[in-house]
Amino acid sequence: SPYERAGFTLYGGAGATARLPYFYADLAVRDSVEGRLDLIHLHAALLVRRLRRDTDRRGPALAQAVFDAMFSDMDVNLREMGVSDLVVGKRVRGRWEAVHGRASAYEAALDAADPAAMAAALARNVWREDEASPVAHRLARIAFAQAEHLQSQGFPQLLAGQAQFLAPEAIPDAA
Repeated sequence: SPYERAGFTLYGGAGATARLPYFYADLAVRDSVEGRLDLIHLHAALLVRRLRRDTDRRGPALAQAVFDAMFSDMDVNLREMGVSDLVVGKRVRGRWEAVHGRASAYEAALDAADPAAMAAALARNVWREDEASPVAHRLARIAFAQAEHLQSQGFPQLLAGQAQFLAPEAIPDAA
């Protein structure tokens, strides 16, 4: 794919943002494989949404390249963690279903401009809670700010693999 390199670079930026200590220290996201994957999926979903909606006809192809990079990385990491070849496919397929469901919930909340719905989805997916806590509402505000910031970036920049995410601790608490 002509977008493969940019897709991997963009995905790497989403992953680096998801690994910032702020999320684990200040928002009490579990510092575990699952906790990190939850945040990687959130940031990748924000990026994929931005790309898919671009007016440039190449946007959806670049979004697919980011998505492909995420699952390629997942496959490699599962193998490095010692998961057998026979199980990797099942785990990746299960993860795809989870990512798709979460991305749909996040996108619906963003489309509806509904921070409460985003907080509820994040509470379920990141903290495995039934009700949104203050940290889920904080992460929802961060997600909305990141989505807006990604939207402000030009497609040529993204096509070159250069997405900038905001430092989460610098995002104001006010919605």
